[in-house]
Amino acid sequence: MEIQFKDGLVPVIVQEKRTRDVLMLAYANAEALELTRTTGYAHYYSRSRQKLWKKGEESGHVQRVCHILVDCDEDAVLYEVEQTGAACHTGHASCFYRTVEGEEIAGMVFDPEKVYANKGE
Repeated sequence: MEIQFKDGLVPVIVQEKRTRDVLMLAYANAEALELTRTTGYAHYYSRSRQKLWKKGEESGHVQRVCHILVDCDEDAVLYEVEQTGAACHTGHASCFYRTVEGEEIAGMVFDPEKVYANKGE
């Protein structure tokens, strides 16, 4: 596969293996993708922090990657994962927890203030 990175990044859709729920959308650079492949745990590139990060490095809510799939145009990937805890840093199981009108349709799994206290998140 020849993954097409745009500005050094590729979008990563994250899906829970068991439920097939979409958990989040993130980005990976070549290094993050390679770390994911070699370690079996999801790694991403933070555009806001301009750095590589392992999902769950602060919260413990890691993603064990079962498969990495590439779309037909080779310009997006999908991590099929077994999620520990919540995928969203807000404390929700998925980053997709509200409607376009702003209504929350899913509850929180953890309190982010307790998890990220004194961790700079």
